[in-house]
Amino acid sequence: MSERHEGILFIVSAPSGAGKTSLLRALLPEDEGLALSISHTTRPPRPGEVDGRDYHFVSVEEFMRLAGEGAFLEQAEVFGNYYGTSEEGVRQQLAEGRDVVLEIDWQGARQVRKVFPQAVSIFIAPPSIEALRARLSGRGQDDPAVIERRMADARSELSHYPEYDYLVINDDFDTALGELRCIVRAERLREPRSAARHQEALRAMLA
Repeated sequence: MSERHEGILFIVSAPSGAGKTSLLRALLPEDEGLALSISHTTRPPRPGEVDGRDYHFVSVEEFMRLAGEGAFLEQAEVFGNYYGTSEEGVRQQLAEGRDVVLEIDWQGARQVRKVFPQAVSIFIAPPSIEALRARLSGRGQDDPAVIERRMADARSELSHYPEYDYLVINDDFDTALGELRCIVRAERLREPRSAARHQEALRAMLA
């Protein structure tokens, strides 16, 4: 049997409304080797969200207890709510050979890269500010004041795209999804990752 290889850690960031979550929901079911890290959050579930699938929804008190124990690889406060990624959960999945996706903002990405400098980072951007505003308004989940706050934060988030390894513009959904697939495949084919998966065959050929 081949030795178990460690999985790849993918960081995916985007402004709210850029389509990051929809793209990942389309990508993950078609790729059994790719797993989404489920973050903890103190915000209430949105319509259709499920505890344990979309987030681990916890109280502020529980979140603070976990944070105090050093359980989070990264954590942040966004719009008055707390978000955090379990370091133990990520490390366990990587050790099992699973490729893990972290859906986090630029601040969280910076924190993660300090611990996992080898992580592959992807930034998803909308085609224009006008398109982003239309998407946020079309969701019907936020009042105008919240939308304006999200737009201001989106401009700040967008300014950090040069910190990422890849940039995907989500203008056409299918095109953007295809580009995400290509990034994942290309990273898996990098040497020595590909060599680690096929080392038994390579050794046989070189014997």
